Amino acid sequence: MANLKQLAQSLGLSITTVSRALDGYADVSAATRERVQQAADKAGYRPNASARRLRKQRAELVAVTLPSEPGHIGPAHFLEMLSGCAEHLAVAGLNLVIAPVPSGESELDMCRRFVDGQRVDAMLLVRTKRRDERVEFLQSRGIPFVTNGRTESAVQHPFIDGDGFSGFHRATLRFHDAGHRHIGHIAGPQDYFFAHERKNGWEAAMRERGLPSDLCVEQAPTEQGGYMAALALLERIDRPTALVCATDEMAIGAMRALREVEGGEAISLVGHDDLPIGAYTSPALSTMRMTGGNLGRSFASLLLRTIAGEPAEALQQLHAIEFVDRDSHRLPSIAA
Repeated sequence: MANLKQLAQSLGLSITTVSRALDGYADVSAATRERVQQAADKAGYRPNASARRLRKQRAELVAVTLPSEPGHIGPAHFLEMLSGCAEHLAVAGLNLVIAPVPSGESELDMCRRFVDGQRVDAMLLVRTKRRDERVEFLQSRGIPFVTNGRTESAVQHPFIDGDGFSGFHRATLRFHDAGHRHIGHIAGPQDYFFAHERKNGWEAAMRERGLPSDLCVEQAPTEQGGYMAALALLERIDRPTALVCATDEMAIGAMRALREVEGGEAISLVGHDDLPIGAYTSPALSTMRMTGGNLGRSFASLLLRTIAGEPAEALQQLHAIEFVDRDSHRLPSIAA
């Protein structure tokens, strides 16, 4: 098994360059890091974990906290993205730890425990709130982090988000152009940034078309929440002929309510997130999703760059929303 000096000599590089390449530092080019890692793997070289940690003062961990319920870690659509993120972080010598939040504990509590215990080099935050205590805490401690979603923080921070306002604005206008005039919105809790932006997009489209924006019910962003919200809207005299749902989970819950109510099968519906299960509902769920290619890779890249000290303003990505048209929005147009 080669040592660090022998590995550096075989590559024609300095010991410092090889060490920083193996440690994933951004000042070493990606091509060099890959060449060094391949040579290290071939030679069977494994850096001493204790020495690396002392040298770098790194825990070699990135943590993401996820809300959980008995037998369920969610939201489910984050797991594929996190898998890709973990794969790319591993190339840089970092492990992604998914930490379900136990009952009775908050995500802020877990963030504090990770940070105060010096257990992580950075954190990834999902499902951000408009005023997010996790963001404020990590900013106060100077801990690198990236968020999946924006916030209303006065201090800039790295994020990747979809343009929910534009997506829900366009989805509502599409229903209007198809002849719908009673277009309802099943909204997520408005303290979440994504839910607030999506509702604002729906409201803006309704105003533009001179339609009332009172066909809205706010519920938890789950199947149960969507089911309850749809039942409430379907009880109204001016019940909607089309529904724009904040998440696919809510849309799937709403679809059950539509099956239980007379005439519900004639109501058009669209969700957001492009969950795989949406292709197998009846009718198949029309939905929206964020563009941007391999999001796992993108999150890993932003995490490494923020750890390396790049400014937050250079680490913000807002992606367009695209439609995934299946069947649930394609019901016959309504006469104007």
